[in-house]
Amino acid sequence: MSGKFNIFVSSVQKELEDERVIVQNLLSTDPFLSAHCSPVLYEFEPASPDQALAGCLKSLDACHVYLLIVAAQYGTLVGKLSITHAEYRRAKVKKLPVLAFIKGDRKVTREAGTEALLKELDADGPKYKRFGNVIELQKEVRAALVKLLKDQFGISPSSDENEIAQQTIEATSKFESQPLPRLRWADLDHDVSRQLLATAENRAADKLSAADLLAGAAVRGLVWHDSQAGEHYATAAGIVLLAKDPSAVFPQCRILADAYRGAEADGNPRDHEDIRGPMPVAIDRAIAFIDRNTRHPMRVVGLNRLRLDEYPVEALREALVNAVAHRQYEDAGRKIMLEVFADRVVLSSPGLPPSPITLANLRKGKYRPCSRNPVLAQCLSYFHRIEERGSGFRRMRDQMLNHGLDQPLLGTDTGYFQVTFPGPGENLDRLRVPETRLTVTPAIEAQLNARQKKIIAEVAKAGHVTSGWCRKSFGVALLTVQRDLAALVDFGLIERKGQGRAARYVLTGNR
Repeated sequence: MSGKFNIFVSSVQKELEDERVIVQNLLSTDPFLSAHCSPVLYEFEPASPDQALAGCLKSLDACHVYLLIVAAQYGTLVGKLSITHAEYRRAKVKKLPVLAFIKGDRKVTREAGTEALLKELDADGPKYKRFGNVIELQKEVRAALVKLLKDQFGISPSSDENEIAQQTIEATSKFESQPLPRLRWADLDHDVSRQLLATAENRAADKLSAADLLAGAAVRGLVWHDSQAGEHYATAAGIVLLAKDPSAVFPQCRILADAYRGAEADGNPRDHEDIRGPMPVAIDRAIAFIDRNTRHPMRVVGLNRLRLDEYPVEALREALVNAVAHRQYEDAGRKIMLEVFADRVVLSSPGLPPSPITLANLRKGKYRPCSRNPVLAQCLSYFHRIEERGSGFRRMRDQMLNHGLDQPLLGTDTGYFQVTFPGPGENLDRLRVPETRLTVTPAIEAQLNARQKKIIAEVAKAGHVTSGWCRKSFGVALLTVQRDLAALVDFGLIERKGQGRAARYVLTGNR
């Protein structure tokens, strides 16, 4: 099959709203499932059960898998059956794969209609899994879908995808998935939601309708539908990202910025800002705060007079995105702190890295990413064009080195995770002019051995090298030469042309 599988998520809405949102978030953010599956949740108005059922069944008919979550309540009736029960029977008629998940053990008291539905499940034969909390539910849903995709279509996740998924599920906070009846969809910043959807779906922002914005926010777990009130409200993640002032609901959603004249904090900062607003906007304001409180020496290059930044902006942005995306939001008493000193910039985020990530692994750059707030991480990656799953700290390190500065320092302080960016001090000549045309950046150069540096120099001078030239020039074995050349190819510095003895290596992009 081409395209994605539509997974219809069926449950009693009010009773299982947390579970519905968490499953939707799993399908939207898991690195493997999101590549192959799309969640479909039909949110109906209670005033017209007949029309609601017709809408549900129409939506179900366009799906490939039926995912049922059952707890105690039976749900809204249409005739003698609940809407959920009718959906299950339609899935059977359509011969869709049925994945069922039951909350609680057999001792749980359930409504009579729910008991009848469970007996029907037993009689029909589809196996179901029991779960006690949302972490167990995520694990069971993922395992069932991975098995289904493998059995029917031979699609399997990589070992890295499995490990990232396991670690993210274990680390996932319930904070961002909370369906809160606090802020209505109409109260959110629709300009910010338009920016998110346009980037996420690669569409023109001015072509997005109001219905597009709402649907895009819903599928990403930023809004939920209260069927009794007939209103769409923001989830906790939606409040953080789209509320005009998230701190009105969550006081911790602020960035406290201070700029000091010297290398130590004092009671009289030269600049201060309590940054509030949708967090994507707050990150941009924090970048602007750093910009106005750091130096910008001028450098003449050829006929150009360039304004340099004291710190690489993209490294600072990456750190701010990480702080907002991965902080511990359950700690409502602490905010993200940004401190600009004369010799460094320090960013402090509440909460330590989620297990199994350790400071030692982060410092080495050897870790598989996981997030306690995967929805926030993914959405912020759209706003700031940063890969949400990847080597963020390695990128920050490379950006600092390429800028002529020392690599960032990672640490902790009284429950805060801290990233410190060492500055140039009085030696502004250290700062490098950004050169996108630079063949070998300082970060890559630091990883090359002496032979590889000479190979690059020879390629630049002569236009190409051969393995024979390398063996003769360095007096090493062929296997050593092959390793050196393979590493340079992997770095994207050179590429091979031709085969066998005719093979030669040229700068990437050259003929």
